[in-house]
Amino acid sequence: MSVGDAPKMVPNSPHPLPATPKGPATPKGDERVRRVGRVSRLLNRPELGAVSGLVLVFVFFAFTAGSSGMFAADGVMNWLTVSAQLGILAIGASLLMIAGEFDLSIGSMIGFAGMMIAIPASFFGVPIWLCLIFAFAGALAVGFLNGLIVIRTGLPSFIVSLAFLFILRGLTLALSIFFTNRTIVGGLREKAESDWLAPLFGGRVGGAFFRQLAEWKLIGTYPDGAPVVAGLPMVVVWWLILAVIGGWVLTRTRVGNWIFASGGDANAARNVGVPVTKVKIGLFMATAVCATIYAACQVMEFGSAAADRGLLKEFEAIIAAVIGGSLLTGGYGSVIGACFGALIFGVVQQGIFFAGWNSDWFRVFLGVMLLIAVIFNNYIRRKVTGER
Repeated sequence: MSVGDAPKMVPNSPHPLPATPKGPATPKGDERVRRVGRVSRLLNRPELGAVSGLVLVFVFFAFTAGSSGMFAADGVMNWLTVSAQLGILAIGASLLMIAGEFDLSIGSMIGFAGMMIAIPASFFGVPIWLCLIFAFAGALAVGFLNGLIVIRTGLPSFIVSLAFLFILRGLTLALSIFFTNRTIVGGLREKAESDWLAPLFGGRVGGAFFRQLAEWKLIGTYPDGAPVVAGLPMVVVWWLILAVIGGWVLTRTRVGNWIFASGGDANAARNVGVPVTKVKIGLFMATAVCATIYAACQVMEFGSAAADRGLLKEFEAIIAAVIGGSLLTGGYGSVIGACFGALIFGVVQQGIFFAGWNSDWFRVFLGVMLLIAVIFNNYIRRKVTGER
């Protein structure tokens, strides 16, 4: 027996301990290497509640509104478009909520950005492409200021963004009256038709594909033979693009880890080198950009901007994010879950219309879904983490 293998004595005991084997050993009960079952992994997914809710919603409206054309090609495009509009906002809101912050100025940003596009184009002859760049630059500036105030003052983002909700809404009304003496600015459709950048927000893609589907009798047609769906609206395309980018950043990059860490414990994250300030300010800017994309799509689609657009959209975006698994306390959530939450929103809103019910029930449903989602997400999280 070598010196290193000599038996060791336990204090106050005459019996030696057996020699310790060389090399690392892993305890059988080590939590760091324990196997996690498929069910546990499934329950730990933030999207679980939203996916389950979406399935139930589809089944429900399949029975109550299935014969109304809701699941025909044009009906699907209706609720898909509504879902995409909210989904764009929900992606930005969910990322910010995961980082532990709120932005209640999203809705006001929609109206403000719309006017930043419409007023210069209609009354000063500025090209649409330059107005779009101006609107996005303004959104980035507002988002930066919003985030900077939250970080520098230490005030809750709920309060700061609530102040910006009123500031932006007031500026939108005041500037539209000052420059145009009206709250709705139109006449943009003709200007957008000859612009090179406008189709990115107001056009449609896949027209040939849908015409082929119509020839194959897979979708309906008008009396002149044109398909009932002329193409995929750009708002849907933007939703899909942002969902892919947001999901990839959150789950596959170092920035995604920073977002989770910033929302879980900002002080601990700073102590290990996470740039919490840059992350949160950047997410406020990203949320403002999402609202501007929504506004640009609306302006290009309708050919006009209105000062009251985006009203209460901030709350709908937060509801979609919560339904999708994001916690109000931060540090947990999913971009894909927020997209499913937005899809539930669109299906229910249009389902109520197709079923011929009173639209007032939609708000009731949103409130019930929010309450159920919060209770369900907290229950699942406690089951998985063992919290009490």
